[in-house]
Formats: sequence, structure tokens, C-alpha cells
Amino acid sequence: MINTKIQKGFTLIETIVASAILCGSVLTVSAITTRSLTGTRINRQYETAMLLIDKQLSMIDYIGIDEFIAMGQTGGTFDEPFSDYQWSVATEYMDIDSLYLVTISVGWMVNNRPYSVTVDTMFDGVSQYATTETETETGTTATQ
Repeated sequence: MINTKIQKGFTLIETIVASAILCGSVLTVSAITTRSLTGTRINRQYETAMLLIDKQLSMIDYIGIDEFIAMGQTGGTFDEPFSDYQWSVATEYMDIDSLYLVTISVGWMVNNRPYSVTVDTMFDGVSQYATTETETETGTTATQ
């Protein structure tokens, strides 16, 4: 006579191994999700920094590079809601008439770790040597 036992259910070892595999996969998915969310947050901060750089460069372009240099303000912080971001501008007069190299940096801190974005661009100031002729109402020509 052959003794055949029919097994029903799982053994304790099979249950422990299956639970360990399930826990490992859940932890892996959680770690990937956390890294993804952290990356998304950092990318959003870089996008904000680039937006603020564009805002500062537009302001410099609007008032003119010569006037901006005359104001003497080379750094500061932004208004709310961007008060965590600081900006600084360095200008360098190039050897070409009225051309300035402008380097603008925006920096911020996250968990005591500094981040920053730096952009270089050129601005054309008021020429020191060029003269322009304008016609007045009386028809005479004036040189400035």
C-alpha cells in the first residue's frame, strides 16, 4: 500500500520566502518613487531659477546695461514667493565699443546643500564713440 498524502496550503517556509520577496519588491518600488519625486522637485527648482534669471535679464535689458551698472546693485534676493533664491550679476566691459559680458547667477539652499544656475550673455550699451544725427522740427540737424 502506497501512502499518499495530499498537501493543502503552504508551508511556513514558503510563506516566509513569499513575504520576503513581496516586501523586497514593495521597497524597491517605493525607493524608485521617492527618487523620482525628489528629481521632480529639484527640476522644478532649476526651472524656477531659470525663470528668475530671465526676469532679471529682462529688467536689465529694459533699463539698459549702462543704467544698471550706474545703479551699482549687483545682487539681492527675490520677493515672495521666491525669497529663498538669491541673485548676483557680474558685468565686464569688452574691448569692443559698448559691449558688456553679463554673468548672472541664481542660488538657493535645500537641506543645507547649495544649488545654483549661472548664465552668460552679452548686452549692447550706449556707444561712447558713435554720434547720431537727429532732425529737429525746424529742419536743422543736431549731433548728439
